[in-house]
Amino acid sequence: MKILALVLAGGEGTRLHPLTARHAKPALPFADGYRIIDFVLSNLVNSGIFSIYVLAQYKPHSLIEHLAAAWASYFDGKDHFLTVILPGTENGAGPFRGTADAVHQNLHLIERHRPDVVGVFAADHVYRMDVRQMADFHSERNADVSVAAVPVPVEYASSFGVMVIGQDGEIHEFQEKPERPVTIPADPTRVYASMGNYLFNPRVLIDLIEEANRRGGSDFGLHIVPGLPGRYRAFAYDFSNNFVPGVTPYEERGYWRDVGTVEALVAVQKDILGPRPRFNLYNHKWPILGGGYRPRTVKDNATAEGWRNG
Repeated sequence: MKILALVLAGGEGTRLHPLTARHAKPALPFADGYRIIDFVLSNLVNSGIFSIYVLAQYKPHSLIEHLAAAWASYFDGKDHFLTVILPGTENGAGPFRGTADAVHQNLHLIERHRPDVVGVFAADHVYRMDVRQMADFHSERNADVSVAAVPVPVEYASSFGVMVIGQDGEIHEFQEKPERPVTIPADPTRVYASMGNYLFNPRVLIDLIEEANRRGGSDFGLHIVPGLPGRYRAFAYDFSNNFVPGVTPYEERGYWRDVGTVEALVAVQKDILGPRPRFNLYNHKWPILGGGYRPRTVKDNATAEGWRNG
């Protein structure tokens, strides 16, 4: 299955100010030389996905410098590429008005590569994920769209897009930051929150983006996903079922955090500390790449020369 990944990395991160005074949110330093964007890129590379465009906008210079210094050796620039796209790079359009508009300005990339599936991923979350497992889920259900979902406590629902899901995983309703969310039937203390990671049938994505643009829509969470139920085969992929090798018994299963505030970023940085961290930054079987740490082993045959100790 040929997957083209579009990584949304243009966010200003206003709730992280003053940390974002000089950096885009995905380029913020995390720990040991890592930046926040390294988590999503590591998940893609570890999943064998090497066709990646990073859509950047706000203060992109430190992001571009980090990707060039820390990631260039993992890609050959031909079949395997990591390319940063800025507003108007190829079509002369103005600034990205939102996540969906960023994709709209670059629909020609989908036509150019003709992938089987297009992945649209947020660049500002801390987690480990085997994207191929989600792709298998997407394929098995003949889905038009699959949305990665994570169970979160109901008291945090107003911070997320929340999905109402049937027993087969089909999305029946999407609630954007609801005050009175529909909870998971088997667990009334939690809701299914969107992780901001999507897999699309390419033709469906193009149609959705062009339709939203005609209506003035510019954001996935506000203008794309809410209109999916009833129109398309839209399914929620339960991230808690995703298996990643090397995770220790004392780590939090299905660890995922949106580091949208200074408090959230500090909390995650604490989660990696100690002899029994909630999230082990140094998992040799599913390494986080791009920082000061370089594993010696190679997961696949793509970029052996790039996997070395720093």
